[in-house]
Amino acid sequence: MKTIIYLAFLGFGCLSCQNNHVLVFTKTADFRHDSIETGVEMVMQMAEENAFEVTHSEDATMFENDRLKTYDLIIFLNTSGDILNENQQEGFKSYIHNGGSFMGIHSATDTEHDWPWYGKLVGAYFVNHPEKSNAEMIIVDSMHQSTKHLSERWVQFDEWYNFKYTNPEINVLLKLDENTYEGGENGEYHPIAWCHDFEGGRAFYTGLGHTKTLYSEPLFRKHILGGINYCLKNK
Repeated sequence: MKTIIYLAFLGFGCLSCQNNHVLVFTKTADFRHDSIETGVEMVMQMAEENAFEVTHSEDATMFENDRLKTYDLIIFLNTSGDILNENQQEGFKSYIHNGGSFMGIHSATDTEHDWPWYGKLVGAYFVNHPEKSNAEMIIVDSMHQSTKHLSERWVQFDEWYNFKYTNPEINVLLKLDENTYEGGENGEYHPIAWCHDFEGGRAFYTGLGHTKTLYSEPLFRKHILGGINYCLKNK
């Protein structure tokens, strides 16, 4: 199992981010996205620009023996399947209950389907998706750090998830307009990015993030950075 620590405290950028430590976790047990490495590189670039530290790992033992307490944020970047055993799940719960933050990107909702607590944390469970296409997203909360840079509607090419469960307690930030693409199954209420406080911690999720090219697009990068700052409680 690989663990890479990337130190990016360079003394410039977002001063309120300094000393924050982010774990980017990319373990997969089912489908593996070829955009994972591109996504990790994006977060590392953001760390360099905003003066926080990044550890990238696929080693699930990171979730044991209070090892998570050194992290201010855990990002599940295109994780999939059953990736944590029972002890590791308990470690993750303890981390959240002690005020930790969680961020899920794209297939984080296609992870740990048999663990209801995780489903509530991440906010939804993936069920299927149509072919990749352009779609329009409606900005529900234009004041959030992850959306305030967007206009009233955001048109993007990606793989759009349908969900079989959505936590009713989430605060929806973006929702899909199913009239603008083929294959949507959630109707008028189709959240695609959201956040919420959860059992002492904080969580953010975005359904975007399938394609490699998306990770170089400015609007998406600002969306992700805004989510990171929300999770780190930085303005």
